[in-house]
Amino acid sequence: MKKYILTLDQGTTSSRAIIYNQQAEICATAQKEFPQIFPQNGWVEHSPKEIWKSQITVITEAIADLGIHDDDIATIGITNQRETTIIWDKKTGNPIYNAIVWQDRRTSEYCNELKNKNLSETIKQKTGLEIDSYFSATKIKWILDNVKNARKKAENGELAFGTVDSWLIWNLTGKKKHLTDITNASRTMLFNINTLTWDDELLKIFDIPKSLLPEVKLNSDNYGETSLPLFGTKIPITGVAGDQQSAMFGQMCILKGIVKNTYGTGCFLMLNTGNKPVFSNNKLLTTIAWKINNKITYALEGSVFIGGAVVQWLRDGLEIIKTSSEVEELANKVDDNGGVYFLPAFTGLGAPYWKSEATGTITGLNRGTTKAHIARAALEAIAFQTYDVLKAMENDSGVKIQKLRVDGGAAINNLLLQFQSDILEIPIERPLILESTSLGVAYFAGLKIGFWKNIDEISKKWKIEKEFTPKLEQSKKENLLKNWQKLVKTELNRYNL
Repeated sequence: MKKYILTLDQGTTSSRAIIYNQQAEICATAQKEFPQIFPQNGWVEHSPKEIWKSQITVITEAIADLGIHDDDIATIGITNQRETTIIWDKKTGNPIYNAIVWQDRRTSEYCNELKNKNLSETIKQKTGLEIDSYFSATKIKWILDNVKNARKKAENGELAFGTVDSWLIWNLTGKKKHLTDITNASRTMLFNINTLTWDDELLKIFDIPKSLLPEVKLNSDNYGETSLPLFGTKIPITGVAGDQQSAMFGQMCILKGIVKNTYGTGCFLMLNTGNKPVFSNNKLLTTIAWKINNKITYALEGSVFIGGAVVQWLRDGLEIIKTSSEVEELANKVDDNGGVYFLPAFTGLGAPYWKSEATGTITGLNRGTTKAHIARAALEAIAFQTYDVLKAMENDSGVKIQKLRVDGGAAINNLLLQFQSDILEIPIERPLILESTSLGVAYFAGLKIGFWKNIDEISKKWKIEKEFTPKLEQSKKENLLKNWQKLVKTELNRYNL
């Protein structure tokens, strides 16, 4: 058998390629950032061609670094930033507009119109989602309504829509396969998570032609082969999943009641709810976790829009650190936040509030405040937002969460994870492999071709690197949470939200 699985982890700020062996060990990795485009306040775009170019660059680098040949790769798995929307011309393969990123807020007003038409419950029962500009449907409509001739071409069947996974598959297969997986489909606000099909009523609500949409496949499935001469040989693509679902599988949250949090650009908590969807009373999302061998698993998800991105802002906006990794050292220069609290609502507030109009706020500044206090308050804000979502999950599921599995770039930060454990009052488990996102899709891809026999075999590969347990005095914890909740309430009241 061929020795390696190549995974493509296409994220919000960078494209990555990671190669795994049969022991699920990382053998090579390459990463390349690509430009973020901000045409107007609240608008976030990417160049689809830059995404593709950066992804091909890192594939080449990772294979070269390991010193292997293309024919040593058994299969490819793809995981991606979800909801980000690309529409391209089927004949030329060229995008008709930039990718509109999941963070983009340009359709917020249209979302309010849909709410005013009392469509919230209809959309929630079909898709498990809250009406929000976060999801793909309103972004598709915006492109069709605002790009010259787009709607006409779409109605003639000349255009293709896809989330980033579809765009990569299309290009990898030499423009032959227009496909997506069930998890990415479930984030478009067009896919019915009960019938597991594109929903005609939703397509009518959003005025989107069905011919735009990709075929939906399982997470562990055949997605075609790479075209020549992209690689020296044809390589099958057998695993695809949205990044958070992939991370959940990589963390082996395969039993009902297990929860993970990915500390990436945003923070994404997912709770395995088993084979039936659990609908939220606390504005969490009901979503498909994965479908393998016709067995479906659902999850409750809470999305925090600004997680690790707040550290990037300290680096690029305030310029108080030179690299993201410096934030922990800076924050550790003070014993506490000095009364400084930070609500990093740069792109509105996600779960459990869903207030796109909210803005970022820092309170408690005084003459004694230093950049270390601001750095500490920024890290604490990531943990506070996670606390709010996890408590909402407990209310919805009726399950008292006993521990939290973590991954993502910011999960290397010990200060953040200790504080998270302190305020949640539960253990935090950090695995040996933090690359849960790419690992999960490696597992999906490998299961399809027999690289690993079954889920039991791969579940034994999950190991804890470090556990964080609560240490903070109860009174201090309560005071911190009280001040945080006061800040959130003040922000929401300021805009009558």
